[in-house]
Amino acid sequence: MLITVAGFKGGIGKTTTAVHLACYFSQLGKTLLVDGDPNRSATGWSKRGDGDNFPFKVVDLMQAALYSPKYEHIVIDTAARPNEDELQALADGCNLLVLPTTPDALAIDALLQTVDLLTELESDWRSQCAERNRYRILLTMVHPKPVKMAQQAREALAEVPLFDTEIRRLIAYEKAALMGVPVYEVKDRMAKIAWSDYEQVGKEIMS
Repeated sequence: MLITVAGFKGGIGKTTTAVHLACYFSQLGKTLLVDGDPNRSATGWSKRGDGDNFPFKVVDLMQAALYSPKYEHIVIDTAARPNEDELQALADGCNLLVLPTTPDALAIDALLQTVDLLTELESDWRSQCAERNRYRILLTMVHPKPVKMAQQAREALAEVPLFDTEIRRLIAYEKAALMGVPVYEVKDRMAKIAWSDYEQVGKEIMS
């Protein structure tokens, strides 16, 4: 399984999503996280720990060709704000393109600018083979209140593939990034709930 995570603005949980999807897939088989973000956020996250806190290996994009054949599952964290050509290459080069977005209006607007292109790509894929959707949108950093914002986001995205699971806005993720560990390793009362959100996303991908 090759999963690519891409985002259209900063602060939407792109690297958090890549890290925790890699955690999920590491339960299913040997997993590699490719850090293709120029900010090297995933690499920095891993280095803040003791170097052995992730159940998967993290490599730079330039190392991916060497390491990829050795792994059953690969998750790629990409640079933010891909242009049209980059988006097409990303979508065409993976089993599933995961597009995180926060439910606020600015983030949704940035995401919807790409929906027409992705719809065209989806049409081309389906003409070649009967596959399920090759991209899916993930609502992240969803605050429990007001619930109305997430509902409005779902309404705005009603015509595009969307995960049923939402990633809640929890401080446990920030603690995990600072400590250099997955969220389930954090001593926080909401850590298990935070991890369960990404477990559900992983199950949706595999279902």
